[in-house]
Amino acid sequence: MQADKLTIALAQLNPTVGDISGNGARVRELYGELRDSGGGDSGGDGTDGAIDLILFSELFICGYPPEDLVLKPALQQAAMREIESLAALTGDGGPAMLIGTPWLEDGQLYNAMAFLREGELAQLIFKRDLPNYSVFDEKRVFAKGPPPRPISLNGIKLGVPICEDIWSNGDICAHLQEQGAQILLVPNGSPFSLEKQSQRLELIKARVRETGLPLVYVNQIGGQDELVFDGASFVCNHDRSIPLGAPNFSEALIVSSWRRDGDGWSCQPGDKSRWLEGDAAIYQALVLGLRDYVRKNGFPGVVLGLSGGIDSALCAAIAVDALGPSRVHCLMLPYHYTSAESLTDARACAELLGVRYDVVDIEAPVKGFNDALAPLFEGREADTTEENIQSRTRGVILMAVSNKLGDMLVTTGNKSEMSVGYATIYGDMNGGFNPVKDIYKMQVFALSRWRNAHYPKGALGPSGAVMPENIIDKPPSAELRPDQTDQDSLPEYPVLDDILQCLVERELPLAQIVARGHDESLVRRIEHLLSIAEYKRRQAAPGVKISSRNFGRDRRYPITNRFRDKGDGGEG
Repeated sequence: MQADKLTIALAQLNPTVGDISGNGARVRELYGELRDSGGGDSGGDGTDGAIDLILFSELFICGYPPEDLVLKPALQQAAMREIESLAALTGDGGPAMLIGTPWLEDGQLYNAMAFLREGELAQLIFKRDLPNYSVFDEKRVFAKGPPPRPISLNGIKLGVPICEDIWSNGDICAHLQEQGAQILLVPNGSPFSLEKQSQRLELIKARVRETGLPLVYVNQIGGQDELVFDGASFVCNHDRSIPLGAPNFSEALIVSSWRRDGDGWSCQPGDKSRWLEGDAAIYQALVLGLRDYVRKNGFPGVVLGLSGGIDSALCAAIAVDALGPSRVHCLMLPYHYTSAESLTDARACAELLGVRYDVVDIEAPVKGFNDALAPLFEGREADTTEENIQSRTRGVILMAVSNKLGDMLVTTGNKSEMSVGYATIYGDMNGGFNPVKDIYKMQVFALSRWRNAHYPKGALGPSGAVMPENIIDKPPSAELRPDQTDQDSLPEYPVLDDILQCLVERELPLAQIVARGHDESLVRRIEHLLSIAEYKRRQAAPGVKISSRNFGRDRRYPITNRFRDKGDGGEG
């Protein structure tokens, strides 16, 4: 006999890749809390606290994305043992569970959802549509599953398309409808990027419209190397309304109460979090990405060079908001081109943030390098070589502090600079992680102004301004020679960023970029700089992915590359 009500808990949690036992322990902890309390934070009408089903995200047991780690037989066996152990939890009449896991069957490895109920592994659902674009490489490691069958709970048929199974087309959802599914449950590992949530909503509403079935969307949160998962789980009713939703960028458990609605099902209205957008969402993604990279890799804290410029000031603010002031160590590394203004601004920034701040003068070590090289460089004019020695000296000192004290070095170059190679490899590019790697310079300005005016939710740093306004207002400079500004070598940043977004994110032909009003010779120069800097980017630290196309897994260009767009469709 089919029940006329159902309660589903959406578990929006932060797994760690490879931590099978730790992720399993998180399931046990949550399961025990729900079983003992008889429910959770009700997202429905509160008439019945008993949970029928807990839905976890895609590959929760091993963390997502596991990449080639999932090919290790030891990890596969550990994940399968953990699932079988977790199945026993459901043997005392508690809620059923749907948990993502890798699963080996008949010599094939699948991206699976394990349905656990009444003490057993009742059913496995294998992901059918494996993404192989952008940051995804699932065809590399998983086999394609067969067309899925619905699971049955309390006489109710539930379809379980896994993440990409709903993205490419509606065939799998239509198949599940034909198989009798009454509600669609979609576990996801969907990373954050700008406008991503609006894309999800549009997609989910399309699948609901096509099938007439309500849909539960559960996404993981947390940072995993360059990816950040923003959560923002929600329910979409058959009328395409959104009755409840979890916050983005934080763990959450929301409980959805369902009632039979004629021949179908509807979720009762409940709490619906306001999702962060724009600069607020970007900033939270940067904080979460850095926090989880430090936490999951076991670093006690971070160290970074605080130059008095806006990039390092923003990175310091992100680090303090992510980790707290006591775990952030800032160093000023002045040379005789460092202005008094920069010294004042750096100290003021450190005081606003409440971090440890030390000054290490690099005059003597730079002189030592220059003196050692003088016989080899005799008769040659000083150029960027000597400028780079300054940057590399700073890199050596910062890495020494990192090695001695154990803190991870944060590197601070923005996407505009990384695009055109305006960074010194083995110098200011040194570091283990870069929170602003995918942030263009104009976004750096915008985020700095935003943080000075807002206090982010969950931040561990101070409220109020976190950097002097002068850092935001003054002309950017690397201060490697007298009276230097960035615009000595680069166009104004609004112009540069627009050209770069056309080249990187949009892959526009040169002629179309020029048609936007840009000087043709400048566009050609920027394209050239973008191409020849690939070897630097290949050696750069990982950083939080924000855009639709970051430097990393999104954009894989050869280092050795002679192609240039001539503007007429030919090669130059």
